[in-house]
Amino acid sequence: MAFLGLRKWPTPVLRPMAPFLAASTLTFYLVSKMQEMGVRSEEYARDPRNPYAAQIAKEAHH
Repeated sequence: MAFLGLRKWPTPVLRPMAPFLAASTLTFYLVSKMQEMGVRSEEYARDPRNPYAAQIAKEAHH
């Protein structure tokens, strides 16, 4: 018998969601790396509109 929709045993949540969590983590990591490569590419590294231009220039002098 269910009381207010609650069952005797808890419904599994983490195990069915594990592939989606792993895929979202992998996607987030790969998109982050692609963005980093794009920002630091030779074409855009010296662009004044690049928000990381000052940081890239400072690292290039080291």
